[in-house]
Amino acid sequence: MKIALLGYGRMGKNIESIALNRNHTITLKIADANSDYNFSDADVAIDFSVPSAAVNNIKKALDAGVPVVSGTTGWLDKYDEILDYCKSKNGTFLYASNFSLGVNLFFELNKKLSELMAGFTEYSTEIEEIHHTQKLDAPSGTAITLAEQIIKFNNYTNWTLDQPKSNEIHIAAKRIENVPGTHEITYSSEIDSISIKHTAHSRQGFAMGAIIAAEWIKDKKGVFSMKDVLNIG
Repeated sequence: MKIALLGYGRMGKNIESIALNRNHTITLKIADANSDYNFSDADVAIDFSVPSAAVNNIKKALDAGVPVVSGTTGWLDKYDEILDYCKSKNGTFLYASNFSLGVNLFFELNKKLSELMAGFTEYSTEIEEIHHTQKLDAPSGTAITLAEQIIKFNNYTNWTLDQPKSNEIHIAAKRIENVPGTHEITYSSEIDSISIKHTAHSRQGFAMGAIIAAEWIKDKKGVFSMKDVLNIG
């Protein structure tokens, strides 16, 4: 498979290493938003760029008829625009806030616990996420996904990084050197606390998941998620 890498930071380099080990070829590496694009040899594009470049990267790949897998966060206010653009181009697009197999299983666990806790209003809910100091956005896309899942089943209407109101989930976003990613959801009452937690030990799981998604999406049309790739949920 021939891959165009849109974004060549730490994740891009991890993806490149795993792709080469799986006998794929990197035909294009875009290091910044102003780089030239030539998708003529690409079977699929993988976008792990920066929020300010993601929408442009994705649209250019779709313009060229190349399926896109995107893991860039911080641009999701334009997500519906990208979905409409993909459909107008009869293209292929897959976005995930996290490509790790473990995190996607964690999403399913979070949904189930949210359902179970729905009737117990004496518990307050908080999310803590910790990432490396180079991560540009806060909270993480994964933390936002977790919060949105909880909101769907409970009386919360929003999440916040600030002091929460009664209808808000507080997300504590911390940046610590060399932490690939940790997410913990805690339900607390005066009597006890219930927590679930996912800890990434390296970026390899994220990079491998992105490659698996690219392999899966290569010859398909439409809009997909990691639930489709992993056949879970």
